[in-house]
Amino acid sequence: MSTATAAPSTPVHVSVNRPNPVSVGTIVWLASELMFFAGLFAMYFTLRATVPDDWAASTPTLNLPFAATNTTVLVLSSVTCQMGVWAAERFQPRRAGPLWAVNRWGMNEWMTLTYIMGSVFVAGQMFEYAELIDQGVTISSSPFGSVFYLTTGFHALHVVGGLIAFLFLLGRSFTAKRFGHHEATTAIVVSYYWHFVDVVWIALFAVIYLIR
Repeated sequence: MSTATAAPSTPVHVSVNRPNPVSVGTIVWLASELMFFAGLFAMYFTLRATVPDDWAASTPTLNLPFAATNTTVLVLSSVTCQMGVWAAERFQPRRAGPLWAVNRWGMNEWMTLTYIMGSVFVAGQMFEYAELIDQGVTISSSPFGSVFYLTTGFHALHVVGGLIAFLFLLGRSFTAKRFGHHEATTAIVVSYYWHFVDVVWIALFAVIYLIR
């Protein structure tokens, strides 16, 4: 009676996909930034509860239609930023057709448009500050003025930081001999930061301009 011999087992190689350390580091850093803005929100609500009459007198000076338009620009810039990320993931740094063929744009075109829209948002913030100062709302005029300029001002500084990151990203793209994973990873982490800035502003806009 013959006995069957077992076939030699083939070793199984298990591949482990480790998370990108740059992406993980960016997410951890953004978590710390979230705590910073949480402190600003806590300050805002504390002062508002302490001196509600100041809020009732000061909030009518805010230009809601202008702020809503400026907010729309920033929100749409997050869309163009994501379009640039998808182009980077395709390893397409430049457009593959005429400038008006938006569907064939590369990362550089989408990120440049995002940079322009972010700059328009910051310019809009400066214009709004000038209007409020003309109406007597300054950082030292009232608790509302102090917390308004602190919260929106720190956010504007973060937007400027994002604009600097876009310049770095575009400069790296134009100087790279070959657009590869490093350039694509840079685009992804910059988009993480920009989306974070966008979400924070939506929360600020709702708290400052809509909840009166």
